[in-house]
Amino acid sequence: MRSSPALLALLGALPLAGCQTQTARTDAPVAAQVATAAPAPLTGPARDQAWMKLAPDAPVDPKIARATVDYPTKEAPGTVIVVTRERRLYYVLPGGKAVRYPVAVGHAGMAWSGTAEVDRKGEWPDWNPPPEMLARRPDLPKRLEGSPTSPLGARALYLAENKKDNLFRIHGTNEPEKIGQAVSSGCIRMLNADVMDLYERVPIGAKVVVR
Repeated sequence: MRSSPALLALLGALPLAGCQTQTARTDAPVAAQVATAAPAPLTGPARDQAWMKLAPDAPVDPKIARATVDYPTKEAPGTVIVVTRERRLYYVLPGGKAVRYPVAVGHAGMAWSGTAEVDRKGEWPDWNPPPEMLARRPDLPKRLEGSPTSPLGARALYLAENKKDNLFRIHGTNEPEKIGQAVSSGCIRMLNADVMDLYERVPIGAKVVVR
């Protein structure tokens, strides 16, 4: 594994990013399996399959699981709409349909709303604490590489407003049991399988509406 046990223990007690309060997992079985993974670097589908087995998503109530639903809207197909009060994310399809996903959203007083665009995307993304956090905690690493224990999960969509990073993300999770809750500091968390599905659908520049 690319992160030491001591580092994971430190991070487990901290809010990890400017947009969320999710923590690095310190589950011994997962950490041990990652540490003893195949020596050859895994990439692409092989990495996805291996790492998803190490950190599987929690079961989801079928009533809220990913589904294609009727969703009349004035937004164009390809738009991502997050309805925070519903704890749902919709990817707009043609013909008045949308793919609906369950999500976790920002807790009271921390939820962000507005319109942005997908500025960039990442697979098993690294966590890079913002300068404000590093100023408060100079002992933190400047980067935590992606893995099944990472708080950003399998994929991340980085949002920007007027080409400027707004520090909010749509990303996977290492706490799948919290999907459907208001628990983050603003970021939108998804099950890893769901964010991987969304990642393949959404291009750079796609419109994102959070309300």
